[in-house]
Amino acid sequence: MHWILYAVDKPGMLPTRLANVDKHRAYLAAHPIRTLVSGPLVDDAGNDMQGSFFLVEADTRAEVEDFNRNDPFWSLGIWETVRIHAFYKRVDDRAAGAPQ
Repeated sequence: MHWILYAVDKPGMLPTRLANVDKHRAYLAAHPIRTLVSGPLVDDAGNDMQGSFFLVEADTRAEVEDFNRNDPFWSLGIWETVRIHAFYKRVDDRAAGAPQ
């Protein structure tokens, strides 16, 4: 099953985020949950990181919650809000070039 994890940073957390991005990336690389797409949310100018977005595959919401709670960004208190949603993928034209 696909899941979206949408996390918004607390104000003023950019220095903490930048100082710990390597720990965060190492965690993502080592975690068994398959990350399909991930990256920082940025301001409208595309400059300052303001949160995180993940599209992952997991069997249960509990697995995604565990994935989130063990991320260094969570333990450092970077995220102000985290929303997790089940996601039903209808279209993916990356592979075949046509809607599914």
